Amino acid sequence: MSTLSDKIENYIKELLYKSSGRQVRIKRSQLAEKFMCVPSQINYVLSTRFTIEHGYLVESRRGGGGYLEITKIPLSSDKELIHLIQKTPQGVSQKMAEGIFKRLHEEGVLTKREVMLLNSVIQRDTIALELPERDRVRANILKAVLRTIVKGESAH
Repeated sequence: MSTLSDKIENYIKELLYKSSGRQVRIKRSQLAEKFMCVPSQINYVLSTRFTIEHGYLVESRRGGGGYLEITKIPLSSDKELIHLIQKTPQGVSQKMAEGIFKRLHEEGVLTKREVMLLNSVIQRDTIALELPERDRVRANILKAVLRTIVKGESAH
């Protein structure tokens, strides 16, 4: 059974899919009204499921009624992957790494099986170190995977 957050996420993704520019403008209040929830629930979904590492840029516009502008940022080139490598922090949480792998799967860069394998490698139980060292090791693994994808793509 899907949660309210799942329903809101799926609705926004459907709007993005239907938009030719992979961008959608919508009022936070309209979303809250549609799902009969408080605007903070919309904020929660946006801040946890529509982040840069998931491939989204969310801008909030004030004035003139105000709206949210949600843009899907595709990983369609080595340049974008290299940018992601450069923007990867020194320490990466398990959730952040899983989000990036999920995004790579959604973009057709990784198979579902590859995502499962990579997620098993970056688990906190697998990297049996204390924080912040565990997050540093996870960041290094993530960067190595991204560099390998770039090298593999350019080898074709």
